[in-house]
Amino acid sequence: MAENIREIVLDTLLALEKEEEYSHRLIRAVLDKYSYLDSRDRAFMKRLAEGSIERQIELDYYLDQFSSLPVRKMKPLIRCLLRMSACQILYMDTVPDSAVCNEAVKLAGKRGFRNLKGFVNGVLRNLSRQKETLPLPDENREPVTFLSVKYSMPAWLVELWLSGYGREVTENMLAGQMRIHPVSLRFSTRLSDREREEGEERLRQAGVKITPGPYLPYVCSMEHGEDVRMLPGFEEGIFTVQDVSSVLAVEAAQIRETDFVMDICAAPGGKSILAAEKAYQVLARDVSGGKTDMIGENVVRMGIRNVEVQVFDATEYDATYEEKADVVLMDVPCSGLGVIGKKRDIKYHVTPEGLEALMKLQRQIVDSSWRYVKPGGTLLYSTCTIHPGENEAMVKYISEQLPFEPVSLENVLPQELWEQKRKLEAQRKTQAEQEAESIPGMRAQAGTPVQLTEKEQSACIQLLPGYMECDGFFFARFRRRYDGKV
Repeated sequence: MAENIREIVLDTLLALEKEEEYSHRLIRAVLDKYSYLDSRDRAFMKRLAEGSIERQIELDYYLDQFSSLPVRKMKPLIRCLLRMSACQILYMDTVPDSAVCNEAVKLAGKRGFRNLKGFVNGVLRNLSRQKETLPLPDENREPVTFLSVKYSMPAWLVELWLSGYGREVTENMLAGQMRIHPVSLRFSTRLSDREREEGEERLRQAGVKITPGPYLPYVCSMEHGEDVRMLPGFEEGIFTVQDVSSVLAVEAAQIRETDFVMDICAAPGGKSILAAEKAYQVLARDVSGGKTDMIGENVVRMGIRNVEVQVFDATEYDATYEEKADVVLMDVPCSGLGVIGKKRDIKYHVTPEGLEALMKLQRQIVDSSWRYVKPGGTLLYSTCTIHPGENEAMVKYISEQLPFEPVSLENVLPQELWEQKRKLEAQRKTQAEQEAESIPGMRAQAGTPVQLTEKEQSACIQLLPGYMECDGFFFARFRRRYDGKV
């Protein structure tokens, strides 16, 4: 492996240290910049960068065992260099440990840290020698710390989920987020079954591994297609990148051919486009020109002509559309805790204070936008997160404080998914109660489930990695009352 490949990864990690960009965007930009490299080198770069980010807490914990200086106090370059080298030693077997250590020492010297070459070498050699016996925190005495290190998740998030879901559900969810997440492709619903099958075959002939997706026949998983934009059928609008969880949310709205749909936080446009394939007309809005440009590009590529795209701040009220929409899709800005498996550094940016601010923003959007729904019309609330305060608490607010009634998803969702939901809810309730009693001092109030009525519970679903074959996602369906009463 050429040294300059590691140096590219090092510079990528250093840029992330400065919080210049989120990891998934920066890594994509780096791969685009070095598109001329061998595909194996680019795959190595991607895997090493993503692994170093995803496992950062675990890597720091082990490095601290062999360093006289805590990782958090190291120079940024040395910290990033040790993390990426530790990731190779512990999780990537394509290069011998000795070569990893040697290349790290060379890079330290090349980048102006000759005086720390011995330090870098010593830490990594000791890690390599003892990697088969590295201890995790005590699982019984420090359950939160144990899960935090094992799954590289900030301890406060582990606490939040333990108090809300219990130990078994939380650990399965954490493990699910660490697994490889293939890209999800949604084929246009305007294609016939034969046309979709022909599109899938074209992808296979291009070397892409296509696996039928869960729950819906027109969604599949894709592997070995590094740049989706270059795949056959993409520019023709045969398919788009969209997780099945997002697709299910639109399906749950049960949009009809005569419906006028408003998608008020629409970027990048996946829900608007799917809605347009079902509806008479769609108005897709978002807060900035950059976001609406993204929507417009996807709309044009997918050959959709019944979508109007506008720049509009969803926290503002627009009286023009008072009671005009048959369906309002309200996919609000959220903490993104359900897509950590794809956006690996989200977990390091989210804070308890940030969650509070997001919940206030979500409430503003709901309060400004619910009036667009006609009496008898549908409000579909959704997020890509796993947090009761952003999800179930909003279900409670909409059903109790606004003129809406929950609508059951039982006969709307695929039966397999509905059964998973029921089993998970029962397991979650039992285990969360046990967990709150077994872990002294845990901040149970942060993640304690909101107590929904049976009707409210039937109208929403929390999709969890490790249980459902999709991103972590939440959606709930409501019908606006004709009498306007709460």
